[in-house]
Amino acid sequence: MKSSKSLFAFLLLAIICVCMTCSGFVQGPGKQPDLTITAADRAAVIDGLIKLMNDTYVFPETAAKMEKSLRDHQQKKEYDNITSAQSFVEALTSHVQEISHDKHLRVRYSYEPIPKEDPYGPPSPERAAKRRELLRTTNYGFEKIERLPGNIGYLDMRGFVPAGMGAETANAAMTFLANTDALIIDMRKNGGGDPQMVALIASYLFDNQPVHLNDFYNRVADQKRESWTSEKVAGKRFGAEKPVYILTSNYTFSAAEEFTYDLKNLKRATIIGETTGGGANPGGEQQITDHFSAFIPTGRAINPITKTNWEGTGIKPDVDVTAEKAFKIAHMTAMKKVLEKVTDPERKDAIGRAIADLQKEMDAGK
Repeated sequence: MKSSKSLFAFLLLAIICVCMTCSGFVQGPGKQPDLTITAADRAAVIDGLIKLMNDTYVFPETAAKMEKSLRDHQQKKEYDNITSAQSFVEALTSHVQEISHDKHLRVRYSYEPIPKEDPYGPPSPERAAKRRELLRTTNYGFEKIERLPGNIGYLDMRGFVPAGMGAETANAAMTFLANTDALIIDMRKNGGGDPQMVALIASYLFDNQPVHLNDFYNRVADQKRESWTSEKVAGKRFGAEKPVYILTSNYTFSAAEEFTYDLKNLKRATIIGETTGGGANPGGEQQITDHFSAFIPTGRAINPITKTNWEGTGIKPDVDVTAEKAFKIAHMTAMKKVLEKVTDPERKDAIGRAIADLQKEMDAGK
């Protein structure tokens, strides 16, 4: 039987698919002073990193290969002359990623001592309060909501925050967009976040019959959790029939990729833009020493349709264009799609003019 801590670990790491600092949504430590490290520091970090990977990295056999690689570099004395913490974590990250090819797996340092907390327990009140304030001042990831010409909805999301914190904003945003005739969801600057928010937003794009979106396997608990759309939502649904377009870039990562991958394979959205970053292994930040930590992927996504995920490959768009051109192409495509069903002469004429105006902008390179 799994211990209660292991089960809690699974739930925590499954709910928070990737930590926000890893995803790029919540600001990390930013520019910080470097640290001078000693041989003892380097040895402690290497030993601690290896233990964490062997104990929790989603693929044990890969963890063993990474240990061998790090020990080889260590025996060759390649780390001996590194006294900069920044240079050291860059070297370690490069060496583990060249074996794992896992973009989530990273080593970090903090100039200030890292608060000692249970990696599988809830954050301290201080850290929780700081996170809540940061999420509030970034509007819980909802950067921009707009109704474009042609009655096309536009949602610019910069991150998927924990649903328990951002649900009210999400419900308001999706209700605002419910009366539009097509929807553009911009993931070009979205680095990831919480899969429960992914499921909440996706729920508005289907009817009230639950849809199986994704599964998450977690090594720590040796369990799998299913992700489904909700039978009920607090706001007004956009619906299951109107067209949806997702904009992507090579920055689109992690939970933003899950959202894109889920809807692509369910044939619920057309993807326009660039191939995404390719990070599908969820996990969390784990402390190594007082000043060093690592984001260790402890799980993997398993799509119920493809039986695999986007790790290492990214998601290829349906319409392959540069990220800069994706928005206008999506807007043009959406208006033309809506126009096909419009019968009112006045509205048909208005959409036609909007299409012509946008075409002039595109032809002029604007």
